[in-house]
Amino acid sequence: MDLTAWQRICHRLLGGVFKKRARGDKKLSKDLVKASMPMMPEVYLATVFVTTIVVSAIGIGMVGLFFVPEIGVIDLWESQQDPATQAVCFEWEYWNTALIDESQPGNGCPDYDTKVFPPALKVLLLIIGFVLVPIGAWKFNKGGAEREAKRRGDMIEKYLPYAASYTAAMAAANATPAKIFRSLAMNKDIYGDVADDAALVYRDVTLLGYDLITSMKMSVDRAASVWLTEFFQGMVGTLTAGGQLKLFFLNRAEHYMRENRTRLQQFLESIAMLAESYIVVAVAMPLFLIVMLVIMFWVSGSGAQMSESMLYGIVLGFIPMIHVAYAILVYTSSKEQDM
Repeated sequence: MDLTAWQRICHRLLGGVFKKRARGDKKLSKDLVKASMPMMPEVYLATVFVTTIVVSAIGIGMVGLFFVPEIGVIDLWESQQDPATQAVCFEWEYWNTALIDESQPGNGCPDYDTKVFPPALKVLLLIIGFVLVPIGAWKFNKGGAEREAKRRGDMIEKYLPYAASYTAAMAAANATPAKIFRSLAMNKDIYGDVADDAALVYRDVTLLGYDLITSMKMSVDRAASVWLTEFFQGMVGTLTAGGQLKLFFLNRAEHYMRENRTRLQQFLESIAMLAESYIVVAVAMPLFLIVMLVIMFWVSGSGAQMSESMLYGIVLGFIPMIHVAYAILVYTSSKEQDM
């Protein structure tokens, strides 16, 4: 895969500076391999550093908009009259029309005062712009390879049970391992990231000239999932011991299917628990809450009436927030099972 224009620019700027440090970072190199990101570590690190600088500059610039003299957010805020003095100044202008001076702030009102931007908020803005944004950008960009490796690992564990069944069927038809991996690699739309690892095995055997056992050992080091590591290691052990791959594939397919059923069962149990809690929290509790509030107002001597603002807050704010929260929980839980 060719580098993007941005990656090439970053590499030209700082690739040489980070070359020794990046190649000495074994964890970064391993994450790039597991994440299937075909780039050198110094390219990745240079891209991360330059991107962090750009994001930090943008964050500092946005914070700087608050502190620009005369046109900044803080100066515009502090140029407005304090609402606490509006009534006093209006009354002063009513009784002292002869003393009104439109050239003076507040028409010359002695009690005129402007708003004050909270000093704590100014400090918070500076901390966000000069500390939190750069650190957050560095952490986020630096962890991109690790997040992608974890994502690939999760996707591999979802697809591997079905890919193992496919390899067992191919082995039962007396297909060679090279043909099995080639066929698996050609079905990426079905087997996802598993097909990518299978394609690398087929490439090592056919294009680079490695034997099957060596290519399997290489795949063990770059596998993003523990399941796939065990799968390749089992193949190496079976081939080395002279065993039958067909039996190995059948056993692995049965094992992964059993693990997959267990995971799906846990997912269904968690959804069932969410459904039960939804009935209690989002359906029954609001009804009891409204009844209890009415009784509390009645006992307190305020009559059976509820304040309009509180009623709107509960009906239009609190109750919909419960439904939205449960919808987000179910959506995020379901996305983890998407294939």
